[in-house]
Formats: sequence, structure tokens, C-alpha cells
Amino acid sequence: MTSSYRPRDASGAGVPAADLRSRHRAVLPDWLTLLYERPVELTHGEGRHVWDADGNRYLDFFGGILTTMTAHALPEVTRAVAEQAGRILHTSTLYLSRPMVDLAERIAALSGIPDARVFFTTSGTEANDTALLLATAYRKSNQILAMRNSYHGRSFSAVGVTGNAAWSPTGLSPLQTLYVHGGVRGRGPYAGLSDAAYTDACVADLEDMLRQTAGVAALIAEPVQGVGGFTSPPDGLYAAFREVLDRHGILWISDEVQTGWGRTGDHFWGWQAHAGNGPPDLLTFAKGIGNGLSVGGVVARADVMNCLGAHSISTFGGSPVTMAAALANLDHLLGHDLQGNARRVGGLLIERLRAVGAGLGCVREVRGRGLMIGVELVVPGTDEPSPRAADLVVEAARERGLLIGKGGLTGAVLRIAPPLSLTVGEAEEGAGILAEALRAAERAWSPD
Repeated sequence: MTSSYRPRDASGAGVPAADLRSRHRAVLPDWLTLLYERPVELTHGEGRHVWDADGNRYLDFFGGILTTMTAHALPEVTRAVAEQAGRILHTSTLYLSRPMVDLAERIAALSGIPDARVFFTTSGTEANDTALLLATAYRKSNQILAMRNSYHGRSFSAVGVTGNAAWSPTGLSPLQTLYVHGGVRGRGPYAGLSDAAYTDACVADLEDMLRQTAGVAALIAEPVQGVGGFTSPPDGLYAAFREVLDRHGILWISDEVQTGWGRTGDHFWGWQAHAGNGPPDLLTFAKGIGNGLSVGGVVARADVMNCLGAHSISTFGGSPVTMAAALANLDHLLGHDLQGNARRVGGLLIERLRAVGAGLGCVREVRGRGLMIGVELVVPGTDEPSPRAADLVVEAARERGLLIGKGGLTGAVLRIAPPLSLTVGEAEEGAGILAEALRAAERAWSPD
């Protein structure tokens, strides 16, 4: 049998998007989500911009789901990949790897976890899966505390600690998961409370939960919920939780897959907004550190990391190529103070979007910090989340040359997360396009 595949121009020119979409549907799962009524094939990028197969240029405010952290086609990263690939592509963890050790040393020092050990994976899902394995083995318990509205990945165990029904395809799980309040500040039974009273109520809920069970292994929590719509608790909530957890010997896993590496601007890690009782016991990371390459991992203090009593390796975790790329990316991030840029430019972008939203009935809230911004949309004149409005804005923004994402419990939140090198001019341009898209959506919106 001969293959029907034929090589084509790297730009994708001349290949209709509709044809590629039909081929996609014929061989890939129905549940593999595509954005847009007419899905886009992105063929190349540079800086904060990408191009599709038809030659259209877009300002990228989503970065491959918060993954293109520094810039598209960053020269330092592409050079590091090419140079390492020219030496050796793969070895596995059965052999010593200088790039892996170099990166592990850097991340251990940056993590804030004392006596830290680092294990590399190929994704955030796998990182969280490993953290759950470590915590349950260390504590000899399969009970996990997770946050309502949470998302931690696509694996069987990660789905088992996901508190968002839209991303939880099965109720089967190797874990017994108990969900606590705290991840969503602006909705739910405690929304009307002050920050201090909100924290007290969530701590009381946690303590009540723990009175009804025994031997919980860990709490896993995103400092800012990503897929959940960029929601977050008041600063210090997880520090207050930590005080309770420590009394019971329960571990704290901070899921930094989306919040890590300075994206929030104020902090390098999301957990640092909750540092009153020290760092987490385990920290997971992925996405941005690889700038598009498959890099993830877990940082844990040595006694937790070393608790496994069986042999283990990682065939692709810690690959020489991805480690070289991540080292170059991290050097660029730190050398150009992209965390500071996220704080400054992100603050400007949030301010512009809040000014736009103040005059629109479909905008309930503009929230976030740094370059991790959520815009929650509702049916005008109500507090009802409007996934339809979000769909309209995402499409209208794309038509005007801007790519954004969406999320939230019902899909009614715009997710805005550009590369951390975003310039002031690009922030102003993106805010202007979003303003047009929001106004267009408000004009087009009408109750069903």
C-alpha cells in the first residue's frame, strides 16, 4: 500500500483550510477541540505575531495556550535546538545528561523549595500525574484535596482531580477527590464577603472537610486557575490553608503549569502570592519554559521526591534538545526581565480593557495579573454567563487580526496571555482590537 501523503510547500499555500479540516475530522478524535467556525492553520511566527496558511497575519494573545512564553522563533532557542540536534537528539535518563543537570540546578534554585529535587516530564499533565504519584506514595493514601473549578490535565489521574465538568469526561478515578472552596473569588456562596472574611470562610470549609475524612495525601491547587477562566483567590489564601494542612501532615502541590516563570508579573511563581507559611512541598511546571517544546516537570523536597521504592526512568523527559532549548529560553527570560515586562505591560493592558468593559453590558469583570488576563462575559443586563458572547468576541477578534482563547466553567471567559515580551505598542493595538470585537459582539448579541 502506498501513502496518499504528498510533500507540500512549508507555507501551506494552495492547500484549502476546508480540505485540511475534513482530513482532520476523518482521522483525529471528535473531542479534539478546534477554535473558530473556520479553524486556522498556523504556519509560522515571529515575535508576538503568527501567520496562517492563507498569509493572514495575527497578533498572538494566546501563545499556544500560554506556551510561547518569550517569543515566536526566538533566535536563542532555535539556535540552541539546532546546535544540540547537530550533536545528539536523544539519550534518555539512563545516561548522564549535562543539559538536564544544568537546567535542574537552575530550576531547583529558583523554586524556593529547600533541598529540592527535579524530575522532568514532557507535559504539564504528566508533571501533575507524577506529583500525585509522589504525594500518594509518600502519604500512603489516595485521598486528594482539589479546588472547585480546577483543571490539572488530561491523564486518568489528572482528570480525577479536575473540578470543572466541561473537562472531566469520566467519573472513574484511582483517587478519592474532595473539592474545597477558594479558587473562584467572584462567584459562589462566599463571593459577597470581604477578602479576609472570604479566606476565613474557605479555611472553615477546609477544616470541616478534614473532620469528615482521614489520611488525606495532598492539596493540589493552581494559584490562578487557567482553564477555569483565570480566577484566583485573595492573596494569602493558600498560606492560610497551609497552616491547616501542616497540622494534618498534608502536602501542598502548587500547579504552576500556567502561572510559573513570571507570567503574573508580581511573582516568579504563583505560590509566592501565598508565601506566608513557606513554599509548597511540590511544584509542577511546563508550558512556557520550553517556549513551544515539550518540557514539564516536578520540583519537590528530597524526602518526598525520593519516596518511591521502585525503579523508574523517563524515556523522553529531560531530552537533550528540549533541555538545551529551555536553558536558552530561561536565560532570555531572566536576562531581559520579562517578569518585569509582564507586570508593566500587563498592568497597562488590564487598565485599557477595564476602561473598555466599563461601558459594555456584556462585560462582567476584567481580572488577572501580569499577562494572565480574563474577561468574563454575561448576558447583558444579567449575571448569567454567556458562552455565546465569548464565541462572538473570539471570532470577531480573529477577523480583525487578534488571536485569543476562552475558558471558564461555561466557556464564557476570554483568556488573554501573550508572550511575556509584549511591547506597549502591541498591548495598545491588541486592546483596540478587543474593544472593537467586544462592541461588535454586544451589538450582535440578543437572547435566544
